[in-house]
Amino acid sequence: MSHVEGSASCIEGSASYIEGQSQDDSESGTPHIEARSEGIVTAEQLHEAAARQRRRIAQLEEQLESLESGRAAKEKQTDYFVARGRAVRRVVALFDNIEDLVNENDRRYECSDEDHTLDQDQLQIGYATLVNTLPWFHKKGSEMEYDKYSHMLKMLRQGADAARGDDTSKLKSLVAEWVNCEFKPSLPVDYDDKHSRGFTHDVCGRLLCPAELDWNNLDVRTGIRDRSEGHIVTELSFPSFLYDKYTAKLDDLEEGLFKGRILIQGYKAVFTSPSSAKEVEGDGDGADVIRDNRRASRSFAGIKVKKHVAHIIHMEKVTPRSIAYIACQVQFALSSVTSWRSIDGDFDYVQFWRTIVDFFERAPGREAQQRVNRLLEWWTRKVFGRSHRDGLSNAVKANMSVNALARQRAQRDDAAFDSP
Repeated sequence: MSHVEGSASCIEGSASYIEGQSQDDSESGTPHIEARSEGIVTAEQLHEAAARQRRRIAQLEEQLESLESGRAAKEKQTDYFVARGRAVRRVVALFDNIEDLVNENDRRYECSDEDHTLDQDQLQIGYATLVNTLPWFHKKGSEMEYDKYSHMLKMLRQGADAARGDDTSKLKSLVAEWVNCEFKPSLPVDYDDKHSRGFTHDVCGRLLCPAELDWNNLDVRTGIRDRSEGHIVTELSFPSFLYDKYTAKLDDLEEGLFKGRILIQGYKAVFTSPSSAKEVEGDGDGADVIRDNRRASRSFAGIKVKKHVAHIIHMEKVTPRSIAYIACQVQFALSSVTSWRSIDGDFDYVQFWRTIVDFFERAPGREAQQRVNRLLEWWTRKVFGRSHRDGLSNAVKANMSVNALARQRAQRDDAAFDSP
């Protein structure tokens, strides 16, 4: 309708112009066509005006299509950044901003000072983890203009925070299910209401209880609930749910640490699938994982199967920061706090996350590092199974029968050649 009205206005304007020209020609004595002197628009002039209008409309439509195409491309790129950002909180840094990681890397590049704080070292490792998780980040960030770069960071952060929120919501109900199934408490954990969790609930309290304290002791339970001296729960204590069978050995606090069943379930629920979290028995033989992965990749009548998080971000090994992320998520799910926050009373989630990361990334010596490596290998078998060739050393490969046979044949051939 607007195009028709515009055409009419254009034609009226043309008529006025022609009439004015007729008057000017009359006054100057210039010969002119009789139809123009009377202000009458001919059919040919109407046709020309309509043609001009159509060309203008076509130009505007092309401009509109170009704008829409550019907007669609921008929206597609935005969606890409949001989707890739979902890995950041999970495997890179739960609380640090991407800007802080980049700034620390830039500072080290510009400054030759070799003295760094623990926090700076953790940021630098975080940046290395970031570019390993998002291989395109460094190059794309270096080539972008500042406005586009800021937009990219904003979208990555949006995706990161959205993923953290989705995982929190998912584990809220799943943790309640696992606790009720494993412990069968007289008062089941409510799937929706978190007010009944935390230290007010006997089972949740047991799992959250500091490893150095005995939850079965009435004085301990009372002291924790009353927050009395000697029973204040902070991030300086490892909660019992981190330990195998939820029990720590006070003379060897490293034994069984980060092998808690509910911790493993939380990890698998987030990074593989909630269904895979139902089976966590065995010492990492991978049989259940292989079966679950086969089931997840199967396609029924051409129906596309949804990929799990680890597959999307090309994650084949369990990493320290992903364990720390799940530990914080399970801690929150067991607590009575209803909204995500970095500090819950006396418990600082930021320091809790950093403590776990430091356990893996800052081992005090060679033997401690070897124990850490074995623990991470155990985790990888637990979550992804044994079907990974990348971890095989050259020495192990050399002793395998194919390579051993090739070596034996070469030796026999050499011996035959050297014999008289």
